[in-house]
Order: sequence, then structure tokens, then C-alpha cells
Amino acid sequence: MGSKVVAIIPARYESTRLPGKALAVIDGKPMVQHVYERTRAIAGVSRTLVATDDERIASTVKEFGGEVAMTRRDHLSGTDRIAEVSRDLDADIVVNVQGDLPFLEARMLEAAVRMVETDADLPMATLKAPIRDQGELDNPNVVKVVTRSNGDALYFSRSPIPYWRAEHDSVLGYRHIGLYVFRRNFLLEFAGMPPTRLEQIEKLEQLRALERGYRIGVTETVDDAGIEVDTPQDLERARSYAASG
Repeated sequence: MGSKVVAIIPARYESTRLPGKALAVIDGKPMVQHVYERTRAIAGVSRTLVATDDERIASTVKEFGGEVAMTRRDHLSGTDRIAEVSRDLDADIVVNVQGDLPFLEARMLEAAVRMVETDADLPMATLKAPIRDQGELDNPNVVKVVTRSNGDALYFSRSPIPYWRAEHDSVLGYRHIGLYVFRRNFLLEFAGMPPTRLEQIEKLEQLRALERGYRIGVTETVDDAGIEVDTPQDLERARSYAASG
């Protein structure tokens, strides 16, 4: 990889369904440490930071030897938080890694990084994984994506897309995995764009780019991001999964 790649993990303490989840202990480590260590394993990443507005999270990250960037408290999204950090960052590419994926496989993001590195006209990239369960397809909390033949995203939706009018194979559609690779300059531009109508309707910020005509590359992964910890029930599942492994 020839570009300078930096990974940022946005982490906040406040959470509607699970306050303090970044510090929740899984298999003897706080969740943010699991994510940090797995992110550092991404090939070609020269630096990994945790972006937070909370001193408790910052202190924990420093205790396990991680690097912290303190941010403002008024950010509405993780993308806004990493954009603040990226303004003063020496990087060509910024990887946005969600802080609630303790079992993230680093190789998932490597292909997305390569997409941005090798295509000079591609401002950002993300990931998708096959959906084989009808319940998952119908679940509005599972974001779906459809893509062009070249891998660029056509649309993201909480609705089940595409709609099948005939028999289909075992893959019902594709689930979007919300990890992003940005060209740094585009990230700063993107964070300054006002929300668009489709973004507000679907509550999906990546539509802000599509609606304005920007490309989003999507690479398929055979891996899974694992358990996304968003509720107390998710946390118990994560602890059970770690204990069984």
C-alpha cells in the first residue's frame, strides 16, 4: 500500500440503549481495546487513534497503550468526530472503524482500502455481506445495499432491496457493513455537506454522498463483522461468544 493510511475509532460514552458500552468488559478487556487491537492488524495502517469526548474512555485507552484524540462533545455522528481529528492529520486515507465491533476481522477492511488506493476517482468505499435469512432482509435495522456491476453502490436502504418477483438463489440480498474508507480530503468535504432528503428519510448518512452524485465503492466480504454491541442483550451475546472461543 503506497498511501498513508490512518484508522480512527470514534467512541462516545453516551448511548441510548447501552451507556458506557465502549468500556464494557468482554473477556477481560474493555470493548474499545478489542476494537483497537483488531484495527491495528489492518495491513498498511500506519497509525490508529481513538476519537472521543470522554475522559473515562481516554484514560482507559491510554492505560492499555493506545493513542487518543480528544474531540468536541456536540458531534451528531462518528463521521463528524473523525473529520474533526482528520483536519490536523497527516494521512491520505482515513479508515472509520466502528467502536462497537469487538470481533472485527482486519482483513475485511483491507480490500476496501485497496479499492480507494487503486482508483483515483473513488472518494470512499465500504463493505457488504450476503443476506440469506428473510428475517434479516425484512429487518429495518439491517441496512441493505445494491450495487452496480463495477462494485459502486446504487442505493442503501432499510427496506428489503432488491424486490424478488421470481425464485432466487440462497442469497436474498446484501447487508451493508458500516465501516468506511475515505480519502481524507473527501471526508472533510463530506462532513461539511448539509444532510440530504434521502439521508433524512432513511437516517443513513452515506446517502448524502450518493444523492450528490459521488461514488461509493462496495467490496463484498466473506467475513462477518461479528456481533455489533448496541444493547445489553448484544453485550451478553458478545461475552458468551468470547468465552466459547
